[in-house]
Amino acid sequence: MTNNSEVYAICHCANFDFPNLQSFLQEQERCTAYRNVLNVEWQNGHIYIFDYGIIIFWQLNGSQRTDFINKIESYAIEPLSALIEDNFDVETGSEKNYIKNDNIFLTNEENMTLLALSHGIAQSIKLSHFEYRIQQTINEHSHIPKNIAESGNSKLSRSDLAKLRGRLFLSKSDIMLNYDLLDTPDFFWDYPELDSYYFIVTDYLEVKQRMEVLSKKLETIHELFGMIADELRHKHSSLLEWIIIWLIAFEILVFLVHDIFKWI
Repeated sequence: MTNNSEVYAICHCANFDFPNLQSFLQEQERCTAYRNVLNVEWQNGHIYIFDYGIIIFWQLNGSQRTDFINKIESYAIEPLSALIEDNFDVETGSEKNYIKNDNIFLTNEENMTLLALSHGIAQSIKLSHFEYRIQQTINEHSHIPKNIAESGNSKLSRSDLAKLRGRLFLSKSDIMLNYDLLDTPDFFWDYPELDSYYFIVTDYLEVKQRMEVLSKKLETIHELFGMIADELRHKHSSLLEWIIIWLIAFEILVFLVHDIFKWI
């Protein structure tokens, strides 16, 4: 017999206050920890909370999901204003495990099966968040290469350029520091028999290919860094040149006044 349900995934925040969230949920609900994931059995459904800000809901409707998010809101670090979400329909009782047209077909709905699948979905959602941030950064600063190409300079002050370089560095470094989240999770060292479920999801959602595209976009930001650094060096060199010119002019003036015209 086939059972139909839904899985809903959301990138809710940058991170969770994981130790305190774990203590809270283990006191309040049926909650089990698996490395960086909390599995909560709640209202006849399963919830998987990843420490890097992702929540995966299985077999829970919209109002149930909202209630739970409100319940743990105080443990969210840097909640996102632009939420990244995804959802799939799920059918169990299939002869084999696969995904097609955003439908997940499963031979069983055991907790560990859902957890293995959730790892892949969580990584895809986090990757979507990174993709959004990188594209937003590139779009916001696309005028800089254009200005440099058209006029030879960025038309920004040294202070603005320095601030911009700092923002780009923070955006890039935050993603690079969290880039290892997109590797095969350590969870599958403990449960290697479950990694086939994980790869079903990552293959379908093209996680590897998207990571390669993300790497190229990070290279674009690196090139933008180079342009801004060159512009800063150019402005600094120009300032030094003008200081030298004015010093030479002042020295000539002093020479004329003192040695030629004998005014001093």
